[in-house]
Amino acid sequence: MNRPAISLYELNNLIKGVLKDTLPEVFWIRAETSDVRVNQNGHCYLEFIEKDINGRTLIAKARGMIWANTFYILKAYFENTTKQTFSSGLKVLVQVSVEFHELYGFTLTVHDIDPTYTLGDQALNRAAIIKQLEEDGVLSLNKELELPIPTNKIAIISSPTAAGYEDFLDQLANNPYGFIFYTKLFPALMQGERTESSIISALERIYEYQDCFDAVVIIRGGGATSDLSSFDSYLLAASCAQFPLPVITGIGHERDDTVLDIVAHKRMKTPTAVAEFLISNIAETAMELDEMAHDIVSVVTQRLQDEAVRLSVFETKNTFLLKAWLKEQDAILASAKNVLVRGLQSSHKENQNKLSSFQDVLVRESQQLNKESINNLTVLENTLKRVALQKFKDENAQLEMFEKHLLLASPENILKKGYTLTMKDGKVIKQSTVVKKGDKLTTVFADGKIKSTVE
Repeated sequence: MNRPAISLYELNNLIKGVLKDTLPEVFWIRAETSDVRVNQNGHCYLEFIEKDINGRTLIAKARGMIWANTFYILKAYFENTTKQTFSSGLKVLVQVSVEFHELYGFTLTVHDIDPTYTLGDQALNRAAIIKQLEEDGVLSLNKELELPIPTNKIAIISSPTAAGYEDFLDQLANNPYGFIFYTKLFPALMQGERTESSIISALERIYEYQDCFDAVVIIRGGGATSDLSSFDSYLLAASCAQFPLPVITGIGHERDDTVLDIVAHKRMKTPTAVAEFLISNIAETAMELDEMAHDIVSVVTQRLQDEAVRLSVFETKNTFLLKAWLKEQDAILASAKNVLVRGLQSSHKENQNKLSSFQDVLVRESQQLNKESINNLTVLENTLKRVALQKFKDENAQLEMFEKHLLLASPENILKKGYTLTMKDGKVIKQSTVVKKGDKLTTVFADGKIKSTVE
């Protein structure tokens, strides 16, 4: 069945002609600016939006542009008059012409602006919310929280289909340091009328498991700036500001801040920037720990070296003291030996003198005896000589035995008999109870010493 039809190009060209023929050349319109950006050539591109009477639902949107030469003049005029930057979120009164291109569609070209039509509803509403949060004393509560070390257990509020969510996970998983992050998605709508209630619901679910997480991140992809209006919400901002975990946002663009960004613990521009922040935060902590570990190793190494030197000095000192003690004992024994020898020699000489004197007496008296007594005296003399000589031998043997005992009692002879001298920390060990496992002992033999450790 053949139907009369025209091509899309012909339709768009027809619309273009109708608009050009029926509409005035310019209009003055009231609208709110959104997604304002200036390219390198100086042309300004933006969107004009309009919301319903409640200021929540977007009811109209149109693409707009201001050519560079016009924008240069209008921007200076507007900013000098209003004392504020020409940006998104401003309620403006602008003169536009309607342009329709077959390929690029509908565009409003700005020719003039009335700067007396000041701030838009969006900016006024944002300022009012911030003021209310400040008056309630909650504006900076979340910023006062400290990020745990490390921050690697992350609760995520995002749309599971958002490109920003996938970028965030990919950035964490492929970080150059190999850090492990544990993430859990709490799905929420990130645009539209239900954004506020959906995110608050996700926060409530996270609150039930807050001990399982270090922080909350709220992320979304790019999109038009006008879609960020849901994040200029008092209820949402107050919920995040008072949340017990640090909240990190990555919901905006390089050009826009929302009330949620202002109350958050940390505001990043994009989901990827949030991931980079988390990675760098742990990397900085790891670097600090590495430096601390290096310092500890250096201190311990130096201490061990110092103690080794002290131990060496201690061993040298104790060896010297032991040798000095043995030498002193040798001197004491030698002195005692000399005293005993002199005493014995004196006693022996005295006994000899007594015997000689006694012998002379006997001789003199014997001459006076009669011959009958001579034999008896001779016998007696011989007997006395034997007794005296035997006594001398006995005393001399006793002296030699005492001298031998003294020599055997010297430390050198005791050690030569197989005995040893065991020392701990420079002191002689006399009881086994003073020794415990791990003690370092020195055992002295007659021909040297060995060191051992108690098992």
